[in-house]
Amino acid sequence: MIARKKTDKRKPQVGQLRIVAGNWRSRLLQIADVPGLRPTSERIRETLFNWLAPSIHGARCLDLCAGTGALGIEALSRGAAELVFVERSSVATKVLKSNIASLAATNAEVLNLDARNYLGASSVQPFNIVFLDPPFQAELHAELCRLLQEQGWLAGDARVYIEMDRNQPEICLPESWQVLKNKTAGNVRYMLAATDV
Repeated sequence: MIARKKTDKRKPQVGQLRIVAGNWRSRLLQIADVPGLRPTSERIRETLFNWLAPSIHGARCLDLCAGTGALGIEALSRGAAELVFVERSSVATKVLKSNIASLAATNAEVLNLDARNYLGASSVQPFNIVFLDPPFQAELHAELCRLLQEQGWLAGDARVYIEMDRNQPEICLPESWQVLKNKTAGNVRYMLAATDV
């Protein structure tokens, strides 16, 4: 009798990402076929949500330049009360909506908009946590941070997660922000900032 190797059916394939923890732990989701789209790695998500553990439950969150939605979906899985996903690519938005539907998440809204247009809206409801991971080559980080601050999108105790290419120069954060955590993994630099310390 030939022994067959056991295979992990939960292992992500090309075009899939895995939810790390929470209510939907190990669920696999589809990734849109969009040039330059790169989901935040499991390792980085694990670290980030360890940082956010005291504040994620019940938080109102914004996943800006959402892409795959990996950060926002992870937040929902771990107890965030509400998530708004903003993504410019119509293809990525369609796949993200499909993933949200497959999870039966009723506390998520997916908007097909440019992040700058969204932040320029006149109707503002502040967020407790913002995930900011725009395309690296677009160099939008500083502008989006400024708009978040100036347009009143941040609750008084807000946390902002920022992900960028490790070779990018330091971004100029709003004066009242303080970097709480700052790490690198591979070619990615990621940090967590507090808007009121």
